[in-house]
Amino acid sequence: MKFGIFAPLANPFASADYLKTLGAAAEERGFDSIWVAEHVVLFDEYKSRYPYANDGRIPVPPESGILDPFVALSYLAAVTNTIRLGTGICLVPQRNPVYTAKEVATLDWLSDGRFDLGIGVGWLAEEFEALDVPFEHRGSRCRAYIDVMKTLWADPISEYSGEFYKLAPTRQFPKPIQQPHPPIHFGGESDAALRRVADLGQGWYGFNLEADQLNERIAHLETLLEERGRKRSDIEISVCPYLLSAGPELIERYQDAGVDRVILVASATEPDSLVKALDELASAFVVKMGVG
Repeated sequence: MKFGIFAPLANPFASADYLKTLGAAAEERGFDSIWVAEHVVLFDEYKSRYPYANDGRIPVPPESGILDPFVALSYLAAVTNTIRLGTGICLVPQRNPVYTAKEVATLDWLSDGRFDLGIGVGWLAEEFEALDVPFEHRGSRCRAYIDVMKTLWADPISEYSGEFYKLAPTRQFPKPIQQPHPPIHFGGESDAALRRVADLGQGWYGFNLEADQLNERIAHLETLLEERGRKRSDIEISVCPYLLSAGPELIERYQDAGVDRVILVASATEPDSLVKALDELASAFVVKMGVG
């Protein structure tokens, strides 16, 4: 089993020095990947319900802000050599797909093929509204935008026509190093999210799951894959305990469930405490349980 790091990159502590430390220290300690989140804006008041907290509130102060994931990962690509870099997750349906395809390809190009594209459909309706994008039908919009991006990543001349987007014949370069495209990991625990994994994904990014919940969701995913002529081995399963206590017992149960990667939260507000946090995580899990 592999171990990655989920790094909350918030203002004001996520400085250039912080990112340099994160990249070097995570790579040196044997973590296989670094994953970063996306929210372009946050709000003091909102009606949307955050799915991972009992009170429905995202545990991030609205004035903290989160670094843009593609800029942050590009910076990390420049200060690392082997560790994989992923969005956990990128809110594809609220973005322009042509620009997103360009950012993905550029990051994959500059990182020498080390990028994993984690995709989610979002939960914060107010963020969609701020971007002048409909919140409704975001799942269908996400699928359409992925099709737009796929032609931009793989075809010399790209074009697309559908309900949610039209792209006249055009050329976009460079193409990603990983072909036909970087691995797509769908985030989310709902039936709809697992259908996206089974239909289109190379990975599933589960979040905040107790072991019993995880076993049930994996069983459902395996059924969906079988219905589509795919196998469990076609999918890389990554799980982040997130707000749960990531003790050895939970991680062992994740391993027994067949999880390929556990993404551990490294939360710290300055470089020295970040190194200490990574040391503790590496000692508890990477060294004791091994890296696959």
